[in-house]
This record gives sequence, C-alpha cells and structure tokens, in this order.
Amino acid sequence: MEGYEITLVKGHDGGRNVIYSCEKEGVNAKILRIAFLNDRSREDFLAEVEYIRYLFEYGGSVANVVSSKSGKLLEEITHNNHTFFVCLFEKARGKMLVENNYQYREGVPITEYYYNCGKVLGKMHQLSKCYNPVHRRYSFFDKYNAEYIDKLIPNSLYLLKEKLLELLKILEGLDKNRDSFGMIHFDYNDGNYSIDFNTGEITVYDFDNSCFGWYMYDLADLWTHGVGWIQFEPDADKRKKFMDDYFETVLQGYRSETSIDNSMLDKLPLFTKVTLMENIIDGFECMMNNGEELEYDEELSYLIKCMEDDIPYKGFFHEVYSCEEPFEYEERDI
Repeated sequence: MEGYEITLVKGHDGGRNVIYSCEKEGVNAKILRIAFLNDRSREDFLAEVEYIRYLFEYGGSVANVVSSKSGKLLEEITHNNHTFFVCLFEKARGKMLVENNYQYREGVPITEYYYNCGKVLGKMHQLSKCYNPVHRRYSFFDKYNAEYIDKLIPNSLYLLKEKLLELLKILEGLDKNRDSFGMIHFDYNDGNYSIDFNTGEITVYDFDNSCFGWYMYDLADLWTHGVGWIQFEPDADKRKKFMDDYFETVLQGYRSETSIDNSMLDKLPLFTKVTLMENIIDGFECMMNNGEELEYDEELSYLIKCMEDDIPYKGFFHEVYSCEEPFEYEERDI
C-alpha cells in the first residue's frame, strides 16, 4: 500500500471490522478490512472471499477482492497472541444512496433503480446455483437454531421465543434444492452497494453475513428495505399499492437474470418474517456483545411486537404502524 493515503472509515454499532479507505492518484481506490473479533474462523473468511472472487470472475457486479503480494485472498497477522484477518477489496464505483441524499439519477425514473436492484441480485443468485465452494460458508440453520435462540433470548420473553421456534420449524420443512437454496448475500440493501450515478450501475460489497440460505430471503430483504420510499404515507392502501408496484419492478429485473418459482414468491410474507427474526436476533447480539443491560429501544420493541402478534409484512399495512414514527413502538424493559 505504499503511496496510498489511508483513512479510517467511521464504524457503526455492531460493526465487526476496522475499515480503511486507501486512495492513490492514478489507480483505483481500495478498501482495507481488518477483522479483530474471534467470532469467525479462517475458513469462514476464506469461504467469503472465494465466493466474492467467483462472482466477480463470472460477471457478478461485486467489488472484487485483491490478492496480496503472495497471491493470497486472505492474510493473517498475529500480534500479542491475537490473530487479525486482513483482506483488500477494490472500492466500488460511485457512492451510496445516502451519500447522494437518496436522490437518484437526474432525469431518470426511480424505477430504473428498482429494476437494477433486482437484476444485480438475480445475477448473483444465478451464479450461486452453479457454485461449488472449496471452503464452505455456514448454512442458515448453523446459526438460527433452537439452541441458539434459547440461549440468546431471555426467558421473560417466552412468547417471542415460542414464535421464533415456530418459525424455525416451518423453515425446516421447506425445500432446499439447487433452485431455491444456495449462497446468498444475507444483507442486501442500499448500505451495502454503491451506485454509479452516471450509468446506474450497482456494485455490491460487504459479504460479511453471506451464508447458504434461501434465495427468497434476499428478495424479502429487498422488499423490507423498499418501504423506506413510502414510509411517511399515512394511507395504508397507498403504501400497499406502492409496494406491489415496487416489488413487481424488482422481480422484472430479477427474472431477467434467473428464474424463481411462483411457489417461492408466494412465501414472501413468511420470509419477511424471517428478516424480522434476523433483525431481532441481531439486536440482542449487539446488546450482549456490548455488555449492555437488556433494555430495548422503540425499534426493537416494534419488531418484537410484530413477531409476537403474527403481524405480517413488518406491520407496514397494519394499524400498529405509524407514519409519524415509522417502525417504532413503546420501549419495554426485559
């Protein structure tokens, strides 16, 4: 990295890595990632970067991983008996939507963006259907299982725990064939890709949570993040109409690259509930990792309310939802 100007990127709550932006005149900027927690193994990291390299080499719109001087995708540095795992990535062209104040390309309809979101995801999923890993990432049930939920969720939230376990039983009965289950991003949203605002091209990164799961999960994740475009609309029918149109455009882009059975699309309400479960578990993990008292905020309270009361679609069309305070519910102590 000689000659590069290296700048620390501000972290976020729950972040698991130290990130640096590396820039040098005349060459593409890079992103340096240093993982310092012991929550992932060498095999986990190798499986992640090998998957990213595979996607890139076969035309996936992802930020490529850069080989080190010794030809490795992953380097290990041990200091004071602690191992750090280091990766270098090409910096994605463009910038995130939030960095552009959620304004899309001037003079271009926002539906192009919705379509491209689906298209890029469809290409990744199509490539995943042919992927034979050397190092294998963990599967959905390796993390989301009854034992882990029982350990993580306090007994005082017995109804929440019961609902999560019921959801897991339903998932265990689903098909896991080649066309429905494979390597997925598991965090596909506008915080994890950049947009070239000259062309509309999307480049995906941050495969930290990638795992073997249902392709429908990534699509449901895309649905739940689409609500941000209409979250302040007071009329639930208008919110519903917008989301139907939005997701139809996403699916047009998705199906331009890969196929998906209608039987899986019919499970959108189920998989939006799975994204809810992931958000809830992530909230409790953050409290546990930060050593915080188990007191959850309005956002986590809202998610728990939807899960406990079986409110579909993240409550977006339900009376529990407030356009003045989107996705918030009164705080409760545990």
